[in-house]
Amino acid sequence: MKSSQVKEGIERAPHRALLKACGYTDAEIKRPLIGVANSANTVVPGHVHLNTLADAVKAGIYMAGGTPVEFGVIGVCDGIAMNHEGMKYSLASRELIADSVEIMARAHGLDALVLIPNCDKIVPGMLMAAARLDLPAIFVSGGAMLAGRHPNQPNGPKIDLITVFESVGAVRSGRMSEAELAEVEDAACPTCGSCSGMFTANSMNCLTEAIGMGLPGNGTIPAVMSARTRLAKLAGMQILTLWKEQITPSRIMTPQAFANALAVDMALGCSTNTVLHLSAIAQEAGVPFDLNQINEISGRTPHLCSMSPGGSHHIEDLNRAGGIQAVIKELAKGGFIDETCITATARTVGENIQNADIKDPEVIRSLGNPYHQTGGLAVLYGNLAPNGCVVKQTAVREEMLRHQGPARVFDSEDDATKAILDGHIKGGDVVVVRYEGPKGGPGMREMLTPTSAIAGMQLDGQVALLTDGRFSGGTRGAAIGHISPEAAQGGPIALVEEGDHIAIDIPARKIVLKVEDTVLEERRSRWQPPEPKIRTGYLSRYAQLVGSADCGAVFSAKS
Repeated sequence: MKSSQVKEGIERAPHRALLKACGYTDAEIKRPLIGVANSANTVVPGHVHLNTLADAVKAGIYMAGGTPVEFGVIGVCDGIAMNHEGMKYSLASRELIADSVEIMARAHGLDALVLIPNCDKIVPGMLMAAARLDLPAIFVSGGAMLAGRHPNQPNGPKIDLITVFESVGAVRSGRMSEAELAEVEDAACPTCGSCSGMFTANSMNCLTEAIGMGLPGNGTIPAVMSARTRLAKLAGMQILTLWKEQITPSRIMTPQAFANALAVDMALGCSTNTVLHLSAIAQEAGVPFDLNQINEISGRTPHLCSMSPGGSHHIEDLNRAGGIQAVIKELAKGGFIDETCITATARTVGENIQNADIKDPEVIRSLGNPYHQTGGLAVLYGNLAPNGCVVKQTAVREEMLRHQGPARVFDSEDDATKAILDGHIKGGDVVVVRYEGPKGGPGMREMLTPTSAIAGMQLDGQVALLTDGRFSGGTRGAAIGHISPEAAQGGPIALVEEGDHIAIDIPARKIVLKVEDTVLEERRSRWQPPEPKIRTGYLSRYAQLVGSADCGAVFSAKS
């Protein structure tokens, strides 16, 4: 046992004394010490209930012969952090989460880990730590929130958090009253759990299952269902099997497993943030990963699920329809899945999907009847983004797949949002938001507020938004993010001027600034790096260490 270093021999009597001070008996100390990384808090709706799941995990560990040792992990709610300085801390928290799990596991000689995340950066942060530590590990997420019902349309389409964001734009454009907005606000988020669409949190929880680090059901069982508690108990039991058989993340998170996860990503229409996170996790796992893989796998993988924000279905619908295992089984029929990969069940992907079935062919479509022939994400290249940029193409309206228009240039999200809400953006415009990248932000803020305002004002069929920042998984429309290199590094986006024409061709994977090279070189000769926006604290250190978005925005020391 790895924990022998903290509990065996006469030299470890002081260590055992400290464990006994926590209430552990000699019998418990002799068992494998299983870390339970619990990201519960009472700020984040996806995490407010996680102590209940942690108790179930600990019960499972005890039943299987281990001793659970629980520790806390921070978590940011992207929705609450949105559109103010708090969003600068969201992506930046991912590195702290990974580091803190590493510290707790190594400092206390833990034998294995059960990790309990739910929301946006907590899932990838914990996956990065699991890959780095390579201890036997298993994930059990907190599960998705149920969707809401519009107070004035009880039999109408379901609503969610994005409905609220877009309703703000509707109020500002005069299409909705503030009283109606208040009613939507009260109804959109009816339970605890990660926000109910295929936004970043649920995207990453589904991909955790697809890559093999969570049990079947990890991505889709709603937070409020007793099946979620049972899943947590089973995960606690299963970690002892993984420990006994030494099935570690390096055996699970292989190149083939990442390819499986990307195929599921494309079939589901996941958040653009999955590109950042899968890249970062792959680096920790020592698995080659570049943006060209996105286009390669997206180009051959059909889009089978039309999930909010691009469609009308929610995670509860996907769960009812058969969940991630049913999606994997359908993809496997077309040869898009490597069924030999080992998973946290201690069985292969092929064995896991034997009894999976599609129970609603509208929620999970067949390979012969996809929503789109190609996958959810696309990476565009061109003189504006030499190292690439990312768009959720399945959430883009048909008329915006190809678009050209004049640039409306803003050096911050705040200025762009004000211009949109004040009615200064017109049909045909291309809104450019820069100096919001990993270094320039710092922290690479999500642009859900301006994109939701564009949609709420019914401009999403006429206006594109480009940024070196990123987007919420809840964003829809021609929203193109992660433009690399970023403006703060002198990338071409820093050279765009008001009125320049920008051509976007998503099917051709191209994005072009229609300005002569000689003009760009002259502009570059005049460009000066901006002064750091923040000079103290964690974000100052983050800005100095973080790398480019096209490489996962990881600390440069890791790349």
